[in-house]
Amino acid sequence: MIDADGFRLNVGIILSNAHGQVLWARRCGQEAWQFPQGGIKLNETPRQALFRELHEELGLTSRHVRIMGCTQGWLRYRLPKNLIRHDRKPVCIGQKQVWFLLNFVGEEHHIQLDRYATPEFDHWQWVDYWTPLHQVVAFKRGVYQRALTELAPLVLARLTGMEQS
Repeated sequence: MIDADGFRLNVGIILSNAHGQVLWARRCGQEAWQFPQGGIKLNETPRQALFRELHEELGLTSRHVRIMGCTQGWLRYRLPKNLIRHDRKPVCIGQKQVWFLLNFVGEEHHIQLDRYATPEFDHWQWVDYWTPLHQVVAFKRGVYQRALTELAPLVLARLTGMEQS
């Protein structure tokens, strides 16, 4: 779904383990790493899109995660001019995203990248919380900075045992 300003509505997923590390995934056939993310469909809430994308991209369901929080409002990035497809209507100039921070409560074997015929990712790993900020493609870096910074206190609270029930 693309809004009136040309931004595709999207959810971003930061999956955190018990050590405060995050799941970092490599796009199929590329050396491009990113957090799982995906578009919000018409008549779908961000939360519904989160669980659909989580299953499509990582093979996980709601029983494998706990939502720790999400960003307040939309975070936007613009695509570089060479990635804008002007032959498509409506034209998409970038993404506007709600980012969710999830606590992974499943087992690692539950993460399955090949649940669908055309997987998004071919490899994943746990990395330090801030590592993605330095490895993501440049045009997404600002959104990653804002999402990670806004959600970091939730990870810190969990790690220090101050998480509120």
